[in-house]
Amino acid sequence: MFGLFKKKQQGQMVTFKISGMHCTSCSMNIDGALEDLDGVLEAKTNYASSTTQVQFDPQKTKVTVMIAEIKKLGYSSSKLE
Repeated sequence: MFGLFKKKQQGQMVTFKISGMHCTSCSMNIDGALEDLDGVLEAKTNYASSTTQVQFDPQKTKVTVMIAEIKKLGYSSSKLE
């Protein structure tokens, strides 16, 4: 969680727009859930901008899996281009 003890690895980057966050704890919940997914190297959610940047291995996970995980937490999200 929080990527503190993970090795720095290269991966693909994706940014999501998040709706429904109420506080900074919401952003921490999203980061924790995404970083628990196999293939997610790091997640950084910003409450103020309502965005999440995720570095991931596209051979291990997909954008649709990450969106579904965010939805399970009660938030809606969409990939920013």
